[in-house]
Parts: sequence; structure tokens; C-alpha cells
Amino acid sequence: MALRITLDPGAQPPPYEQLRAQIAGQARSGALPTGYKLPTVRGLAEDLGLAANTVAKAYRALEADGVIETRGRNGTFVAAAGDSAEKEAATAAEAYAQRVHRLGLDERAARAAVHDALRAAYGKG
Repeated sequence: MALRITLDPGAQPPPYEQLRAQIAGQARSGALPTGYKLPTVRGLAEDLGLAANTVAKAYRALEADGVIETRGRNGTFVAAAGDSAEKEAATAAEAYAQRVHRLGLDERAARAAVHDALRAAYGKG
């Protein structure tokens, strides 16, 4: 198994987001198993023809999302907490549900707001 990244420099979203999304997707699908050692920032930047800062930005976002973890000089690895994204999403959903309830929105309006936000986030809006 190996990290497989295909970037489209002329497309939206920008390269760092394409990189972040592809690594996250491969980690969540199991294509990159827990403990898989990712390339160094500089190494991956060279392989992909990107600036090191672009790769570093993607790695920082992945680490913030709990998808990867940096172990100092040992490198960067796919994190053991495979369900962390789902847990974080559930926590966010619970907070959202409580907030819209306090605002007095009915379920239809709350779902419509989520639907619109997801369409915008995934570029379908």
C-alpha cells in the first residue's frame, strides 16, 4: 500500500485542500492503515511539485482533524483514532441541534440550514 495523490493545479479547491482531502479519504477508507508513515513535508512537496508550505498546511489541517499525528523526529503517521472524525461530527451535530433548539427553529429549518451549508462546503451550491 502506498500514498496515492493526484492533484489538478487548475481546479478548485486549491492544492493543499486537494491533498488534505485525499489523505483523509485514504486514511478513513483503510487504504492508508493506522500507523502508516507519511512522507516528510519536503519529500512529498518535491514528489508533487508543490511548495513545502502547501504540504505543511495540509498536514496541519489533517493533524487538527485527528487524521494524522506527528511524532517529533520519528515522522508523521496515520492516527490510531480512526473514528475521531465521526466522533467530532457527532459532537458538532449535537451542539448544532441544541443551538437551533434554543433559537426556536423547527426541525425543517434546521435541516435546511445544514443542507445549504453542506452544499456550499462540497462546492455544489
